[in-house]
Amino acid sequence: MSGETFYKMSGSGNDFVFLDGRSTSLSAWPPERIARVCARHTGVGADGLILLGPGSQPGRVTFTFFNSDGSPAPMCGNGALCATRLSVILALAGDAPSGRVELETGAGIVRGTSSPGDEERAELALPNVAPVWWPEIPPARDEDRAGLAVVGVPHLVVPVRDLEVPDLMARGRELRFHPAIAPAGANVSFVARVESGWSMRTYERGVEGETLACATGAVACGAVLGASGVVSLPWSVRSRAGTRISVSGELGTAGAILEPRVGGEARVAYRASLGPSL
Repeated sequence: MSGETFYKMSGSGNDFVFLDGRSTSLSAWPPERIARVCARHTGVGADGLILLGPGSQPGRVTFTFFNSDGSPAPMCGNGALCATRLSVILALAGDAPSGRVELETGAGIVRGTSSPGDEERAELALPNVAPVWWPEIPPARDEDRAGLAVVGVPHLVVPVRDLEVPDLMARGRELRFHPAIAPAGANVSFVARVESGWSMRTYERGVEGETLACATGAVACGAVLGASGVVSLPWSVRSRAGTRISVSGELGTAGAILEPRVGGEARVAYRASLGPSL
């Protein structure tokens, strides 16, 4: 199994190992191997591993996502942005020259676009998002009430006054496993207004720690803040890595985002081959 080619990509600070499904198979990737490759100090190091392959029809690409611990997840926003970009580069989709790709994910079809040129960005069109309030989770000090929005995966959004106040590892883990959202739990995004606009931090399930960005979390934040009347669309938020994630669409009733689109970085860092131990 050694010598397999992979692509390392960054999506606003979240990093992923990408594999071309035309030269490897899902059966070659049990959870323990995925965790070994994603390990920061002994492997390649990544927030997740994604297998791309030809889709069920021209213009489509299969998108199979695994968290860094080897557990599967139906969808990842930054991963899908990167997948869109790499699908265009590798001509995995029949319509790739136009920059349009349809990803067949566990959360359904996700439509993406990325310029065939050198721009290291992509944009996704997502299903409508409708946030709900979560009164079973009382706010801690300096927190406003939490809202839940499903953007492929569930996101608990917690508006705060200062992003540096919450102990992200402790409070994020507590909320991620809160009985009110058991058994699956949710990603937890803290969001705050800062001098330059808005900024967010995310505790991601599967990673079980902070990641540097979360594109679907940004959409969830936009929905929850929009439902509160705090922001309007288009809107952007700064990731922990310092990059901007943009959210657009139309705010409907009760804060729903109709035809949401999210845009962000989708950068190939390098291409390499796995060593014998991986």
